[in-house]
Amino acid sequence: MEDHFIVVFMTAPSEEVGADIGKTLVEESLVACCNVIPQIRSIYRWEGKVCDEKEVLCLMKTRRDLFDRLEKRIKALHPYKVPEIIAVKIKDGSREYLNWIDEMVGR
Repeated sequence: MEDHFIVVFMTAPSEEVGADIGKTLVEESLVACCNVIPQIRSIYRWEGKVCDEKEVLCLMKTRRDLFDRLEKRIKALHPYKVPEIIAVKIKDGSREYLNWIDEMVGR
């Protein structure tokens, strides 16, 4: 059952943007929870330049079968042209927590 669940990583330009997106996704039952981790530093190449920016990291817990809908919704809400949207399977987890995720999403 564990591989039924995923954690989705998304960066955002500010805590406000990350929290707004996270709240919308929770309200729409696409994710059970969104943790907004402030003050990360991202170094990446974009449009031929090396960028060094402050961002926030959002960690969202959901079911794997909701990923396509979640990805589309993030793209619609996000200010970046190409937002980071990466999902990883949850290999193991507390049965109670995984049951809670299942109850909160896809309703």
